[in-house]
Amino acid sequence: MQTIDLNYIDPKPRRNLLDLGCGEGRHCFGAYMYAELSVYGFDMSLEDVKKAKKNFNEFDEENEKKSCSFGVTDARKLPFADSCFDYIICSEVLEHIIEYEEVLSEINRILKPGGIFAMSVPKFFPEWVCWKLSEQYQKMPGGHVRIFKYGELKEKIIERDFSFLKRHWNHALHSPYWWLQCLFWDNKEKSFLIRKYHDFLVWDMMSKPLLTKVLEFLLQPIIGKSVVAYFRKN
Repeated sequence: MQTIDLNYIDPKPRRNLLDLGCGEGRHCFGAYMYAELSVYGFDMSLEDVKKAKKNFNEFDEENEKKSCSFGVTDARKLPFADSCFDYIICSEVLEHIIEYEEVLSEINRILKPGGIFAMSVPKFFPEWVCWKLSEQYQKMPGGHVRIFKYGELKEKIIERDFSFLKRHWNHALHSPYWWLQCLFWDNKEKSFLIRKYHDFLVWDMMSKPLLTKVLEFLLQPIIGKSVVAYFRKN
């Protein structure tokens, strides 16, 4: 399940794409399948990178015209030359980093002029509800250190010589799941409601019925779990 819509990036063949904070590689795999790209997934979690490598090795097409590689790095100090990537994805990462402005500056440094930067962070209202429902949610190791106001984050990006392209929301049906997790935090493994709502989400992802597509589309502006935005470097 991808948060960034690759159709809005529309990566062209023989270009390179960095997924910064790739986790277990969901956007890397999507980009690899989308076009003949050199895809790079980097994360600070060694365990996540190991899982991403394992998952990729299981479906690698062995296509010489494209590649996907993974590594561990600190997003605040990236080991890449200036202006070396055509596309950069940074999905659900910035809210974990206190010095997020350093990350934005590094993204600006390594992205080529005219390159596309796609980012997502938790939308303010659904995230605020999570914080109100559970103090433990806030204090999870490696968890969220802030709730972004989209307008302020957008300005921080534009200040770094980016032009805004598009915004949308995603995963509205997932917000109630996280609210339930926070509400029943101490007993979430035993919660009947959480288990049944999880089953519903799995069914929705596998079956993709029209009814839930329409429902989620209508709910996205209100309770979309993520706000997603796309920028072009000037």
